[in-house]
Amino acid sequence: MIVISDVTLKRGGELLFEHLELTLHPGHRIGIVGRNGVGKSSLFALLRRRLLPEHGDIRMPPRWRIAHLAQETEPSERAAIDWALDGDTALRRVETALADAERRGDDAALAQLHSAFDDLGGYTAQARAAEILNGLGFLASDFGRPYQEFSGGWRIRLNLAQTLMCPSDLLLLDEPTNHLDLDAMLWLESHLTRYPGTLLIIAHDREFLDAVTDHTVHLESGHATVYRGNYSAFELQRGDNLARQATLARRQARKAEEIMRFVDRFRAQATKARQVQSRLRALEKLELSAPGHADSPYQFSFPNPTRMSPTLIQVDDATLGYDGIPVLTTGPLRIAPGARIGVLGANGAGKTTLMRTLAGDLEALQGEVIRGQHSAVGYFAQHQLDLLSDDASALAHIRLRAPKATDQSYRDYLGGWGFAGDMAMRPTATLSGGEKARLVLALIAWQQPALLLLDEPTNHLDIEMRYALTVALQAYAGAMVIVSHDRDLLGRCVDEFWLVAAGRVEPYGDDLEGYAEQIRRRVAPAASSVLPNRRERRQAGAELRRQTQSIRRDIKRVETRIDSISKSVKAAEATLADPVTYESISTQQLQALIAQRSQNNRDLAAAEAEWLDKQEQLEAMLADAIDTDPDPDPDDQASAPDQPAAGLS
Repeated sequence: MIVISDVTLKRGGELLFEHLELTLHPGHRIGIVGRNGVGKSSLFALLRRRLLPEHGDIRMPPRWRIAHLAQETEPSERAAIDWALDGDTALRRVETALADAERRGDDAALAQLHSAFDDLGGYTAQARAAEILNGLGFLASDFGRPYQEFSGGWRIRLNLAQTLMCPSDLLLLDEPTNHLDLDAMLWLESHLTRYPGTLLIIAHDREFLDAVTDHTVHLESGHATVYRGNYSAFELQRGDNLARQATLARRQARKAEEIMRFVDRFRAQATKARQVQSRLRALEKLELSAPGHADSPYQFSFPNPTRMSPTLIQVDDATLGYDGIPVLTTGPLRIAPGARIGVLGANGAGKTTLMRTLAGDLEALQGEVIRGQHSAVGYFAQHQLDLLSDDASALAHIRLRAPKATDQSYRDYLGGWGFAGDMAMRPTATLSGGEKARLVLALIAWQQPALLLLDEPTNHLDIEMRYALTVALQAYAGAMVIVSHDRDLLGRCVDEFWLVAAGRVEPYGDDLEGYAEQIRRRVAPAASSVLPNRRERRQAGAELRRQTQSIRRDIKRVETRIDSISKSVKAAEATLADPVTYESISTQQLQALIAQRSQNNRDLAAAEAEWLDKQEQLEAMLADAIDTDPDPDPDDQASAPDQPAAGLS
């Protein structure tokens, strides 16, 4: 077992753990939860001996093998399947020894080593690595591509594959779901439920934690509390400790009343029966989990729109795409007031193309997109985090959008989104990814849109913020279209689905569980079926690379420019952050330096926008190749990143 006794740890002068006591038993599957900054990742570093405590002791069996998910690695020319196989270091050592014995002609050593190779599962290792890569979304023809050719999000998937190939007694996974789509996440759930060792996992996806864990460790105020059961069980148990608070009962009653108003209004309408049942189920889940979030730092809402057209957006048999390149076709699609639509589909299928068209960022190539007079859109997408002004604070950003309001009203509003006190005055450049996402959502909500378009809104958000967002969306009276791999958010907030697949978007007749079951049946084929025919793989990959060579060159060129500008921006910021600068240069030189930094930021934003456009073009070409080629090159997924190149994160 793992025994942590009286551990005290400080990082950067901040006290993370004080007299921490924790005992974890072999074979347990443990979710590590707590607010951002409480020390979840530091706990993993302690277990790996990468950090040493100021005081206390950590004991675990000395022969335990530890595997952990690396977040950052150096570029490598290793093929994807070799990168995954490198996770089994014992097997690699035997392979090296075998090669050496063969060179020396040492028959006795060869006999022993072949036996060791067999004991380590060497003869099935290739098939096991192929199964893992396939489950994580890589296509068969992807296996031979060098690691360094993959984008950031797909490198994390390769790191995860390497970790899962590593035989271990203790498996440490820090945010393994961040760069996974729903298909890959469901496969990972199934894989981890078969893991025989002790599992510790940090994740912000409650459905994933519910499926994988049987114990929960809650970190708070430097201490740890162990709860028996998965995340939902933890919420209920912790809620029992908080339910005495009088404000909790009032808060639950208020949220329940908001949902029941919808139910009462539409209960008698047959056309709304499905939505009513969905809201009732969501209300039950909301009430069950509310006690566990009674002390959440987030208390906000989406102000309801003042006016909405009878039809917000009507799409009639349209073709959607970029620069004349079609990506999707549609039948008739209508977004009415109060619509709650979830968009399903694999990575690269065209969900972002659809969302950008609905937002008005893209014009339809053919057909019509008709907008009502009162159909203001609030559009959230990950690239908008990078469009925030680095020098401006949360307060400054919201002043620009509502110049007639008072500072106190700004502060009250931002406080509900977690920007209380001095946080409201911090420059955006100092905010984390999750804090920037919260700020963008707050700015969108302030506008009171009639339609919310949310493209992966939960990326970077912790569980508390995800829950608060879910509660706020439950009470929102406007329409919403959501793209998300967070099944809890979709399950609680969405009444109907659209499916983006095979170059078309249309209403999906089943529910989220039906879609998930489809994926479960599809994501784990026999390992032999995913091992590629090398000749066919080379031919298919070569043809697709030839077709996309020009656009890839453009992307590389823009990435190089982004890297260069990013370095200039960082250098300028470092100079401006140094107090010596203000003593050693003139006012005129300082103004020139500030002006140059502003220009660099503008150049960076323009380059990032160009990168996004080029990447979308590539995705469209690759999606078309997948539709027409029975054994396509995997670039559809591996080159279409979850996150942009360096400088865009």
